[in-house]
Amino acid sequence: MGVAAGMLATALGMLIGLSLGAIGGGGSILTIPILVYVLGVDVHAATGTSLVIVGANAAFGALVHGRAGRVLWGQGGLFGLLGTGGALGGGWLNHVLPGHAVLAGLAALMLVAAWRMWAQRGTSLRARGRQSWWKVAGAGSVVGFMTGFFGVGGGFVIVPALVLVLGVGMTYAVGTSLLVIAINCATGLIPYIRSGSLDLGLAALMVVGGVAGIYAGAHIAGRSRDQRLREAFAVVVVLLAVYLLYRQAAVVLA
Repeated sequence: MGVAAGMLATALGMLIGLSLGAIGGGGSILTIPILVYVLGVDVHAATGTSLVIVGANAAFGALVHGRAGRVLWGQGGLFGLLGTGGALGGGWLNHVLPGHAVLAGLAALMLVAAWRMWAQRGTSLRARGRQSWWKVAGAGSVVGFMTGFFGVGGGFVIVPALVLVLGVGMTYAVGTSLLVIAINCATGLIPYIRSGSLDLGLAALMVVGGVAGIYAGAHIAGRSRDQRLREAFAVVVVLLAVYLLYRQAAVVLA
């Protein structure tokens, strides 16, 4: 990789870390399109490499938020561990289906994520009472499956799940989601390590940029209104999803 490409990868990694640090998610679903369409990585290799990038950034972000007292280590760790089976299953299925099907599914998931973010504008999620543990197990498994299959950390699903299922306040949900993302990514990475579908050199460059982005994102999270961050996130995700669908339609019609 040349110097210019390395600098670009580092800068894009900073963008991913910024999103993770600011809202506890989002950076994960930016990573696959960046790897595939900007950096030219194969779809299956991009999925595994994404787990390295997102997982490392999330782990570092959890430490940053944890120092500020915004991580519930016990609840987050349990939620993440409950998703390990789903993450392994998702990683296996990723290698069974064709790449264009994976990207089309990711685009649909991105649109749903954007809708959830936008629908929350003007409101603030409030903690509710604890729900039955089978709901916790179900939510953790679904998030874990998405992690392994799409190569995303699932922060846009984890944050509302922590609030609505576990009764965690939003202040803690953002930081705790990074802990869950790190656990899910570590588990979902196992099938890709076995298959060798990783670009560790590229991942290292993007993680370096991500560290700087995490610091900046955590600073923004402490000073900006959550509503504005979510609106900006939703707009970016919709644009990326439309681009993914356009590229996949071009392949099918070609």
